[in-house]
Amino acid sequence: MTGCDRGSHPGNIDKAAPQFVVSEGGRTIDLSKLRGRVVVLNLWATYCAPCIEELPSLLALQRQMPDLAIVAVSMDQDPDVYRKFLVEHHVDLLTVRDEEQRVNALYGTAQIPETYIIDKEGVMRRKFIGAQDWTSREIRGYLASL
Repeated sequence: MTGCDRGSHPGNIDKAAPQFVVSEGGRTIDLSKLRGRVVVLNLWATYCAPCIEELPSLLALQRQMPDLAIVAVSMDQDPDVYRKFLVEHHVDLLTVRDEEQRVNALYGTAQIPETYIIDKEGVMRRKFIGAQDWTSREIRGYLASL
């Protein structure tokens, strides 16, 4: 059984992706400024085992498809734990910590990791639930088609 079988078709697919701005530790992610690029929006945390499991493939995807905007929004509460994790795991994705979990609430995310694919026009095209192999031929082909 795949993660897609976990519930009904997400209501915001094929609609404009909810816009947000998150600033933390000198970094800001403004989703509206990424218009014109395919966005892979990953909602995660350092204490989430499946999130850590999929991280190497997200990092590899960034290297393989540099035109993608891979954006990781962490729901970690502790800024020191978060920053230490980024250094230890060599995380060079565009990432911010959203301790109030505003982005999770905006997207209706209750269980992480969840990843949303947003096309160049800002329309949400797909939602992935659970850890993925982001370097799989199928996923890379799908992203390239957008």
